[in-house]
Amino acid sequence: MTAKIFIFSGCLSAAAAVIMGAFGAHALKTTLPESLMAVYQTAFRFHMLHSLGLIAVALIMLQVKKSKLIEIAGWMMLCGIFLFSGSLYALAVTQVRWLGMLTPLGGTAFIAAWLMVAAGAIKSAPSARKP
Repeated sequence: MTAKIFIFSGCLSAAAAVIMGAFGAHALKTTLPESLMAVYQTAFRFHMLHSLGLIAVALIMLQVKKSKLIEIAGWMMLCGIFLFSGSLYALAVTQVRWLGMLTPLGGTAFIAAWLMVAAGAIKSAPSARKP
């Protein structure tokens, strides 16, 4: 069931990333200073990358035995999208600087998620047969 949630969330998040990318490219291109446009583009890039990562987590979950590490990784990736990309989008658009304090929390969630995927995949992978 959790794999379905992550596939759905990843696809929804990827669609939202496309919308945010288009909004940035068309509506904000002429209104944001170059430095804030770079912040916005970083938010978009990490948003899309981790949306696809969330889908990958779901696909891994469907291939390996139940792994709490991989499940937690999916939730961490989802939190990272909101905290990292969400805070950068908001910072770029509103120019409220304290929002940038949330970004490292999202980055930490991304790092933890990828490390958990690696550990969970190794732990859950079928053992090689001995000849």
